[in-house]
Amino acid sequence: MQTSGRLSTIAERVEAVRLRIAGACRRSGRSSDEVTLVAVSKGFTSEAVREGTAAGLRHFGENRVQEGQAKLPQLTDISPRLTWHMVGHLQTNKVKTALGLFDIIHSVDSLHLAEAISRRAPPSVRVPVLLEVNVAGEPAKYGLSPEELPAQAEAIRSLPGLDVRGLMTVAPMTGGDEELRPVFRSLRRLAGSLKLRELSMGMTDDFELAVEEGATIVRIGRAIFGERSGR
Repeated sequence: MQTSGRLSTIAERVEAVRLRIAGACRRSGRSSDEVTLVAVSKGFTSEAVREGTAAGLRHFGENRVQEGQAKLPQLTDISPRLTWHMVGHLQTNKVKTALGLFDIIHSVDSLHLAEAISRRAPPSVRVPVLLEVNVAGEPAKYGLSPEELPAQAEAIRSLPGLDVRGLMTVAPMTGGDEELRPVFRSLRRLAGSLKLRELSMGMTDDFELAVEEGATIVRIGRAIFGERSGR
């Protein structure tokens, strides 16, 4: 892991991202209060997270359970406590550990995984989850297809111990606005059809488009922490 080399600029980067979110909200007639900024600290140290908290960040995301296991215990002294988001692919054999680390799981990409979370959910607790949708149908990406989503969502919502709050997607890494905007718009429509509120969509290269199309959560790594070497 690295600390970006220029940690003194994290506060400036956070402010710049917030201004861009606010601009996208103005363009789409929304309030910036509707958008939660999740700083994705994958590949960066707990010290980088601490600098992010000093800049006002309260929500952080990790892609891997193993990295979360190493990092999160170093940050339990921060008050008020941080909210941790699991934003990467989650294997069923890591569910128990993930539930002890993360407050919300963005990447429920199958009924099988949802069932594993349901079985491991603590008594009298409903685990907040988002259903991952592979809107663009990219073969290398995880996620439910838009076609199977309605039936799978119904089955997942019937499981005990889960609080299905919304949908998540990862847009294609290539393509201009004309290719990306329909992806975000499609996720918004899918969420609306299921009466789900949260839309986790938008990363460093496309979060303004995502906000314009209704994102309620954006997952930003590089624009806050800088480039990751060797990642």
